[in-house]
Amino acid sequence: MPEDQPPLLGQGFHWTELAEGDRFRSFGRTVTEHDLMGFVALTGMQEPLFVDVTHPGALGARPVPGVLTYALIEGLLLRGMVHGTGLAMLESDIRPLAPVRVGDTVHALVEVTEVRPTSKGNRAVVTSAVRVLNQHATVVMEYTVKRLLAGPPETGENP
Repeated sequence: MPEDQPPLLGQGFHWTELAEGDRFRSFGRTVTEHDLMGFVALTGMQEPLFVDVTHPGALGARPVPGVLTYALIEGLLLRGMVHGTGLAMLESDIRPLAPVRVGDTVHALVEVTEVRPTSKGNRAVVTSAVRVLNQHATVVMEYTVKRLLAGPPETGENP
């Protein structure tokens, strides 16, 4: 990095800064009514389970789609782990375990399970195991994710 260029705030990890066994915790995020309504409107998931507060669904009152929970957590992780260094999401395997409802606060525990440099370029495939918990410490979702991450720039510029 040139001496006249201050460090960039908020940049995620380069793959060379991560190792198998590294663990991280995200900030929490409370799921709001606005989150739910905006998400179902955007995606077209106008399921009575999600839009009718009187619906007697098997999951109880005001559940949110599992993919909304996933998206909220990914947003938290992207900002903290791979912002500016992520090149691609390669794979994800999602397992919802318990309902998340409007008003719940979720956060993630992340463990890096593999860092595999690629044969081309200054990059690696980084695999992480993610556990999503609510405010009661109940695990509501688990997933694995493989991302392609950049290495540190060789020219001192961002990837």
